[in-house]
Amino acid sequence: MAFSMMQLFLLGALGPRLVGELGISPTVLGLTTTIGFGAAAVLSPVGGRVVDRWGPRRCLVALFSGSAAALVLIGAAPGASVLLLAVALGGLPQALANPATNKAILAVVPPERRGPVTGLKQSGVQLGAFAAGLPLAALAAVAGWRGAVWVAAGAAAVAALWAARILPVDRPAASAGVRVPLVPRGMIAWLMVFSLLLGCGIASVNTYVALYGVQRLALGPTAAGALVAVLGVAGIAGRVGWSKVAGRPRHAVWLPGALAAGAVGAALLLMVAAHARPLAWVAAVAMGVFAVAGNAVSMVLVMQRAAPGRAGQDSALVSAGFFAGFAVGPPLFGLLAEAGHYGAGWLLVAGEFAVACAVALLWAVRDRRAES
Repeated sequence: MAFSMMQLFLLGALGPRLVGELGISPTVLGLTTTIGFGAAAVLSPVGGRVVDRWGPRRCLVALFSGSAAALVLIGAAPGASVLLLAVALGGLPQALANPATNKAILAVVPPERRGPVTGLKQSGVQLGAFAAGLPLAALAAVAGWRGAVWVAAGAAAVAALWAARILPVDRPAASAGVRVPLVPRGMIAWLMVFSLLLGCGIASVNTYVALYGVQRLALGPTAAGALVAVLGVAGIAGRVGWSKVAGRPRHAVWLPGALAAGAVGAALLLMVAAHARPLAWVAAVAMGVFAVAGNAVSMVLVMQRAAPGRAGQDSALVSAGFFAGFAVGPPLFGLLAEAGHYGAGWLLVAGEFAVACAVALLWAVRDRRAES
């Protein structure tokens, strides 16, 4: 999970160096996020079918190899065109990440441990952000940004060899020869809409909370960056903790709505922080504990409910909704931020989380009625 988005994390962490050396504009740098998540959203449904057909071992090797290739392209990029091509290629490991890792868990982890293991697995995304933002960024100061990117590419190649040697051999697909429809249905359709709205809000916070800290809360650049770090650490704790709770199916059905409700409160705290700066830190913790944890709980639900042979495809469809939210959310918030309307921006984020909460609770009520 850490390597699946490493190229985007590195572009964010090394952005000032790239802008200076490659002569690209901040707008082009911002396009990398939209292109990366847009490609992942488009590729995810097909990626899920591939995982169901070929198995998690082959697809994890492809994930690491694709990440290595994207990082090599970034390290060799002479300008914006190759950089954007590399980011689009990086959509492949993103599309394979949740389906392949979820299938691997189903293959080797006993049912009673799948919730906690899934939460730990999902926290790998924050681990990747930490690796890009601290050790690799520090290495760039010594070896240059290209050297740091190539080190990451080498690590991805080593991980591909590790996956090929360590993971169990893929079994023939139970659904081989059966054409699985790409159209989401039942719980997956509900979770896809929930994930779209959740992704819109989380991506807006990730992208703009540091800038908000500098422009509206009078924080220094280091302190504003620490807001993102606090959010990330809280997100790891939230994903691990809530996924453990979601391991009990009776509780899992209500968790997405409850977490989205907590995320509404976190967004409103960010808005109020303009008048009470310490609340920004409380909001960052709450955003990690509630909003960031929501995607991990969604993955636990998918594994609990997926029909035989569909775990990869169902994981991919839910991921596609989440990635689409990451592509759509920041540009909408950016229009308000550019005009200086951060308060309206945080209200927009709170509204996205509130609708996600309504969607999740409506599904939970329907699901309980169907079982009664």
